[in-house]
Amino acid sequence: MRGHVLGVDRSSGEGQISGEDGSRYVFTEEDWSDSRQPAVGAKVDFDIDGKRARRIFRLLEGSQPPAPTSTDRNKVLAVVLALFLGTLGIHRFYLGRTGSGVVMLLLTCTVVGLVVTSVWAFVDAIRYLLMSDAEFAHRYARR
Repeated sequence: MRGHVLGVDRSSGEGQISGEDGSRYVFTEEDWSDSRQPAVGAKVDFDIDGKRARRIFRLLEGSQPPAPTSTDRNKVLAVVLALFLGTLGIHRFYLGRTGSGVVMLLLTCTVVGLVVTSVWAFVDAIRYLLMSDAEFAHRYARR
């Protein structure tokens, strides 16, 4: 089964793993089979023995599921929104970045803020244009 390390007590060597099935499993130093030490958040593969994790191996970073290659958000539309309504942060709302969209909207209420958001929106538009379709899909896929 796969999961990730929730915590490790360095003094006792005991820890806890959250499995893909939603259950938590305990382990000790003896259960750890990898040369690298356990770390919080590390993705692992392990065997189950009741509520105990055995033969635990850390997964390589490259073993993650592939990033999405397409998204329902349109890159060209994001660029157009950034160029024409960017000072209001509309492109940020469209891409699911509501926090920065609100900041841009509030900044637009002042003259200095309007200048700042104009530059910000222009830079965003250029970034979207230069970004590959795969990178755009990975960054702005709905989660």
